[in-house]
Amino acid sequence: MNITILDDYASAVRGLQCFSSLAGHEVTIWNDYTNDVNVLAERLKDTEILVLLRERTAVRAPLIERLPRLKMISQRNVYPHIDVEVCTRRGIIVATTTPPETAFYAAAELTWGLVIAAVRRIPQEMAALKSGRWQSSVGVDLRGTLLGIYGYGRIGAMLANYGKAFGMRILVWGREGSAARARADGLTFAPGRNALFEQSDVLAITVRLNEQSAGIVTAKDLARMKPSSLLVNTSRAALIERGALAAALKAGRPGMAAVDVYDDEPVFGARDPLLALDNVICTPHLGYVTQKNLDSYFSYAFNQIAAYLVGKPTNVINPEALKAHGLSA
Repeated sequence: MNITILDDYASAVRGLQCFSSLAGHEVTIWNDYTNDVNVLAERLKDTEILVLLRERTAVRAPLIERLPRLKMISQRNVYPHIDVEVCTRRGIIVATTTPPETAFYAAAELTWGLVIAAVRRIPQEMAALKSGRWQSSVGVDLRGTLLGIYGYGRIGAMLANYGKAFGMRILVWGREGSAARARADGLTFAPGRNALFEQSDVLAITVRLNEQSAGIVTAKDLARMKPSSLLVNTSRAALIERGALAAALKAGRPGMAAVDVYDDEPVFGARDPLLALDNVICTPHLGYVTQKNLDSYFSYAFNQIAAYLVGKPTNVINPEALKAHGLSA
């Protein structure tokens, strides 16, 4: 089979333990990124099985219609970037699943790393040291401060544990499920949404992005934060009103931010306004990018390919497409 893997930015796939399962197939891996349909159509013209990583590249009608040999798309996780209806019409199997062992541990760990890096200005001090300076700024203690958590799911719960280990007070806000879980864990639920923004010294956004939560954090919310506070977003940039965070940081409320997500990803050429600000710590959407997680992601994708090749496809979200392959659900 002619298999293509897109968007392996860190050139990590060939080094994964699971990659050996593709032995015997013709495998092409692209390490760059493009959303140009003409370029993608040329790259994928001979592809029979396409492997995607999360939502990095959109596969929609203008591209799908130009891939006559494509039989299957295999990935793990959600699929808003795939036009499933068009795939089904053209007999292209889409196999994906979202298992319970998602990357929340890695995301929580990165979030806490960003908190420490921001309040102690680690990247700035490292740059200053390399340029010949010594102790050019003063950090902030976490002990005794208030950690606000907007959205108390698995990542939020882990952050609460980290915060308690660092001697922080915890304040939670979110929907009814968040309230119930937070109270069950003995945590304080904010008396109101405004209180979370006004009182937090460190505010972590851990809300899942959907139609209801898009833009849930507004410019008015950010303006309520302390000049000394830190906002951390490792969930999705679209949770914050577009352009509001950069403007708020320039205005001084909040005083700092640490982000792993951006309005338009991937970000090349430093083309995001947050990257130009000294009071922001920025990482390139690394929350789930660990050796263990990537091996898990691609293991699912490659196992789905193996199952299809023996006529027993798994995790097919468009079973109607199976007919084109002489298979049944």
